Amino acid sequence: MQAEDRPAAAATARGCVQAIDRYVPGKPAEEVAREYGIEDVLKLASNENPLGASPRATEALREGLADLHVYPDGSGYRLKRAIADHYRVRPEQVTLGNGSNDSLELVARVWLEPGTNAVFSDHAFAVYGLATQAAGAEAKVVPARPADDPVMPFGADTAAMAAAIDENTRVVFLANPNNPTGTWVEAADLRELLDAVPEHVIAVLDEAYTEYVEDSSFPDGLELTAHYPNLVVTRTFSKIYGLASLRVGFTVSDPAIASLLDRVRHPFNVNALALRAAEAALEDLAFVNESRRVNAAGLAQWQQAAAERGWRTVPSRANFVTVITPFPAAFVFERMLREGVIVRPLGGDEDCGGLSTALRITVGTRDQNERAIAALERALGQLADEDRHAD
Repeated sequence: MQAEDRPAAAATARGCVQAIDRYVPGKPAEEVAREYGIEDVLKLASNENPLGASPRATEALREGLADLHVYPDGSGYRLKRAIADHYRVRPEQVTLGNGSNDSLELVARVWLEPGTNAVFSDHAFAVYGLATQAAGAEAKVVPARPADDPVMPFGADTAAMAAAIDENTRVVFLANPNNPTGTWVEAADLRELLDAVPEHVIAVLDEAYTEYVEDSSFPDGLELTAHYPNLVVTRTFSKIYGLASLRVGFTVSDPAIASLLDRVRHPFNVNALALRAAEAALEDLAFVNESRRVNAAGLAQWQQAAAERGWRTVPSRANFVTVITPFPAAFVFERMLREGVIVRPLGGDEDCGGLSTALRITVGTRDQNERAIAALERALGQLADEDRHAD
């Protein structure tokens, strides 16, 4: 739409909103099928559970279909109780969200406004910046660890994040493990960061992928809420529980903080089917354990394939692997679409902090991983051939 064709009211929208580059989700499989004429499309772009949804959750959905005409419980009483029992927290600490995206935006809505800022790392989840910008606040993006860092390449530099906090900081965002890199922060570094966050500043620990971590020494944000009253931990049912389409997540925080989040939460922000399914999924330990096993095997499969082919990957404890290629990410992405495999390109034409050639690829089943590895190998081979012919 040309500027002269826009309604006059569009020009009077808040400047911070007009400046937002909207979030672009992973490319749908149906769209790739239409564009490329491919029937069997494999989507490994959005970190969905390759095993599907929790069977217990699916059964709960069937039972709830008879009540589609009834509004959901706006308080989410049963699910909040179930979360509290499962994670050994108090119900009054739990705030339900329409996915963890909603939870992150609730934090921004309560604590951010013009003249304030939020601190987060480069290569962090895109919603941190979007929520900050929509609130009219400043995003203080801290450079991540360099690509050649011997400990955690592309990982969050927690010491630098702590140093970036100033008198106008109201929120510090950190994902552990991080999306889109898969990197993580060890317990000692996390505690040092939380100790450095002033008591009047909210620390958000985004643990969307923490259920995939098998290391018992990995920090548990829910346990840390007992020691840090300004800590808000976000979790989701979209990943290991396989309920991405239902959009249900939650936060755990001090009851006074949870009460503030609840005041700006939209009524009925979690639908009745999602409430039922999430409650049932919490009890499906067999499904969670199998999902974790398949993911661990898949990560090992990708690491072996990368080592054999000389590909560089970023260390990951999530359900995806980031592969750094020799070519712009958009080029490799398009070649893989022709193979019927959808991945997530991380960089554009800019340097993107060393990730302009990187792809984020969801870990699938063994067969799915084999197909994606082969597609990536062919895509890189084709681009290399074209480069040689161009020379």
